[in-house]
Amino acid sequence: MGLATDRVPGLDPVAVARWAARRSTASPWLHEEIAARMLTRLDCFRQQPATWLHWEPVQGGLQAHRLLLQRLPGAQSHVMAEDSKFVLQVVNEGRRTPWNPLRRKRPSIALPADDRTRVGMLWANMLLHRETRPLALLQRWNRHIDTGGFLMFSCLGPDSLSGLRILYQRQGWGAPTHGFVDMHDWGDLLVRAGFAEPVVDMERITLTYTSAQALLDELRLLGRNFSLERFGGLRGRAWRRQLEAAIEASLPRSPDGRLQLGFEVIYGHAFKPEPRLKAAAEQNVSLDAMRDMLRSSRR
Repeated sequence: MGLATDRVPGLDPVAVARWAARRSTASPWLHEEIAARMLTRLDCFRQQPATWLHWEPVQGGLQAHRLLLQRLPGAQSHVMAEDSKFVLQVVNEGRRTPWNPLRRKRPSIALPADDRTRVGMLWANMLLHRETRPLALLQRWNRHIDTGGFLMFSCLGPDSLSGLRILYQRQGWGAPTHGFVDMHDWGDLLVRAGFAEPVVDMERITLTYTSAQALLDELRLLGRNFSLERFGGLRGRAWRRQLEAAIEASLPRSPDGRLQLGFEVIYGHAFKPEPRLKAAAEQNVSLDAMRDMLRSSRR
């Protein structure tokens, strides 16, 4: 789906906010898998960050957070979430062990982030596809990153759930979810948000399921139908049975007979460049921009 405005068309902000506000202590399996794949992309960076910020780690992957702690053992981690106090408890659970002075380092504990937090890397896994105003969020992320630091993110692309979209269209049920933003639009948005050297690519992942019920149960862990054009009431048990029957009859199957459902996953990273000042008779420079320039000159 192309993005002609700063708002994702057809995405219901009320439904998204309701979903984001729910408390959970477990991360979806698919999100953990994608985070593990994204983690390998850190090999592309010669200089590893000394500080990093995990945006919504429960949705992004609690296991991924632990893997990042192992990958960046000397780095300070921060957390930003809708309910930061609750999420910090979840992230740090089991890590507040008594410190053994024979150990070289104390156990790493994630710290809460606020608007003043600046880090070398911001990590945001499987979040942007449900953001109603992605440009504003990318600009906010940019403000959290030090000059020379970078953003790493992933999200779903427009070919995700294509099998379900075809099924719903044939049944006259509308769309099973809102439209997802295209890979090329993310590159444009990154530049507009103040990032440099954006790299965006994608891969297709096919998941298999033993039954329609197993498929629908997993999709409920990933999110909801956030489309503004979704059915406004409760469908009922009869419709659920009709949906399961349609899935069993319509979706492709693997050689061993399991139902198949495809996802397009978009990965991206970009750097925060040095601030550029336009020549003028009088210059107004923010304190944050001045600090970034001084840090850059010291490097």
